[in-house]
Amino acid sequence: MKIFAKIRFYWGAFIISSIVALGMIPLLYIFPKYKGSIMHYLNRLILLLLGARVEKVGDRDPDAQLFLINHQGIIDIIAMEAIENTHWSWVAKKELFETPWFGRLLKRGDMISVDRENKAGLVKLFKDTQNSIENKNRAIAIFPEGTRASTQALLPFKSGPKFIAQKLGLRIQPIVIVGSKWILNEHNKTAHSGSVRVIYLQSLDVKKASKEWYEEICKQMQDTINYQEKEYGINR
Repeated sequence: MKIFAKIRFYWGAFIISSIVALGMIPLLYIFPKYKGSIMHYLNRLILLLLGARVEKVGDRDPDAQLFLINHQGIIDIIAMEAIENTHWSWVAKKELFETPWFGRLLKRGDMISVDRENKAGLVKLFKDTQNSIENKNRAIAIFPEGTRASTQALLPFKSGPKFIAQKLGLRIQPIVIVGSKWILNEHNKTAHSGSVRVIYLQSLDVKKASKEWYEEICKQMQDTINYQEKEYGINR
């Protein structure tokens, strides 16, 4: 019933906020060398308390340096952190870094901010990405749509990830996430128990790829989303 889905949403929001504020942030300050482990274990706890689980399809390419992921909401990040065992550098808009709790989490987690309103933002993003990959040995996770989508169709991909990948000659792996909005839908404020499916697609080396590689990845991701809906009834 919708009323229970609404209640469950606010319960889920409370769980996430509480674990971030009372668990993740303090532990990141106390044990800065274990940022990755802290994020992984506590995000698994969040999913457990939400009554959610992650189904993994395919494997992560250990040599991939940039991961392109479709985006529906915060569960996307929670699910990826829960199943991964490496400390990625997530790219998030500058405004999120200025929020009370999640902003502090992003800063202490040493994530990358991007200013979409500033023309110099792409230059900063490029330098931060290069530093993360070359000096910190941390792969980049980015949402090429640039914002959360509320429909099955992918939003147009931003040009930034393509520019950075080509300039640095990166190895890229696209990842499709479906089912996350069923767990926690930030658009209509409902939540349910269930599964999030994370699908690792074929990686590619930009240096050896066709000129249309970015558009081909977008199509491949959309085809995967459509297939999951048609064959399994799972929306993104």
